[in-house]
Amino acid sequence: MKDVKISVRQFTVLVIIYTIGTTILLIPSGLAAYAKQDAWLAAILGVVLNLLVVCLYNRVSDCFPDMTLVQYNEKVFGKWLGKLLSLFFILFCFVGATTVLFDLGNFINTQVMPDTPIQAINIIYALVVVMGVRLGLETLIRAAEIFFPWIIMLFIILVLCLLPEVRIEKLQPMFTSGVKPLIKGALSVAGTASLPFIVLFMVFPAHVNQYRKAKKAFLIATLLGGVFFVIITFLCISVLGVQMTERHMYPSYALAKQISIGNFLERVEILIAGIWFLTVYYKTTIYFYGFVIGLAQFLNMANYRPLVLPLGMILVVYSLVVYPNVAYLAEFDNKIWVPYALTMGLLYPVLILGVAAIRKSLTKN
Repeated sequence: MKDVKISVRQFTVLVIIYTIGTTILLIPSGLAAYAKQDAWLAAILGVVLNLLVVCLYNRVSDCFPDMTLVQYNEKVFGKWLGKLLSLFFILFCFVGATTVLFDLGNFINTQVMPDTPIQAINIIYALVVVMGVRLGLETLIRAAEIFFPWIIMLFIILVLCLLPEVRIEKLQPMFTSGVKPLIKGALSVAGTASLPFIVLFMVFPAHVNQYRKAKKAFLIATLLGGVFFVIITFLCISVLGVQMTERHMYPSYALAKQISIGNFLERVEILIAGIWFLTVYYKTTIYFYGFVIGLAQFLNMANYRPLVLPLGMILVVYSLVVYPNVAYLAEFDNKIWVPYALTMGLLYPVLILGVAAIRKSLTKN
């Protein structure tokens, strides 16, 4: 595999898009269920947790500036234990890619094109994901730079059009939900937004040309991405209200349906959904990229591209069975995903830091 390098600016764009991803589509509903009208406060607390996680990841990145996570595992844990941990990481990337692909397929199938089978949606979307990964990281990032201004523009249009609909009284009474719901909500934000950043260790720091500057950019991009879903959560609560936000599976899409200016500018929600199509695409693609590159390095393959199409086929099949039904999805997201993400996104990096520190002290002695 040739040594691919991306710029700090490109890495910043990638992190912002990856942070937005499914977060603005799914998080407001869960936050409203946990913290009611204080959901936007839980979102802010979640952003703080995200920044702390990124500080941890920046510290971990100092351990292996020229390697991906899979390559570093064998160096720090030894061949067999390193391979085992790499396998768990690769599985995490695969599960992440399939769940996000299902989320997008289910969204389009239930909200946009109800008569189109979810199988057709997932196959078409996965083909674009496979194409992006096969073309390589540089191509993906350059395309992200092109799409990023459009994401910002559509988001600004959404916010400006909804400002007349904001009702501050729907946020009241404030600070009544208690500390525990806020913490639960913040953990759900971190489980969706920042803990999956572990996948970015297949890109950062090895493939960023100025990785020390990228560490600061990582924090800034996480903060900017967090601003997006804080604003969306605030708008969901202040426009739709707590009950409707909690009841809707995709409250931010229902939010876009509220746009009505002079009985002329209406039914523009599918244009606003362009934000989600683009950001979810990149979240799926980075998960899948980590899966494919990780497996290629696990198998010591010189070229990852022969794996892309067959693994893409597996991705589609598993995305159709990963959630048997919507009730299972809600149960999985609430009770399984956050502990799973905490294990891979928090305990795993802490373990790496601990073992690396022990090895370093033994080497000095």
